[in-house]
Amino acid sequence: QLQLVESGGGLVQPGGSLRLSCAASGFTLDYYAIGWFRQAPGKEREGVSCISSSDGSTYYTDSVKGRFTISRDNAKNTVNLQMNSLKPEDTAVYYCAAPLGRNCPTRQIDFASWGQGTQVTVSS
Repeated sequence: QLQLVESGGGLVQPGGSLRLSCAASGFTLDYYAIGWFRQAPGKEREGVSCISSSDGSTYYTDSVKGRFTISRDNAKNTVNLQMNSLKPEDTAVYYCAAPLGRNCPTRQIDFASWGQGTQVTVSS
């Protein structure tokens, strides 16, 4: 398994922004597709976004389209999730995860490595 570490979570007011980062230890992220997931209290974990490494394709769940942007910073060996226009319903623990390959799987079960998560709270 790959070691992934999320950072950048925190408390932000509605309409604000946060930038989450997923960092890797001991390997380069640019080979792998990376997905971002979130889990709110009492809810199932859901996929938020994913970026492939084969062609750079990006994917977003409908509720974050136009507000969130996933990107790679190969110089820093990170995958970032820029979150703008945050809403209270974005409150969750956010996780990054990597599958074994270069493309974004459609199933969570195909993501083999997971970080510990970072809390995002959107509240006034």
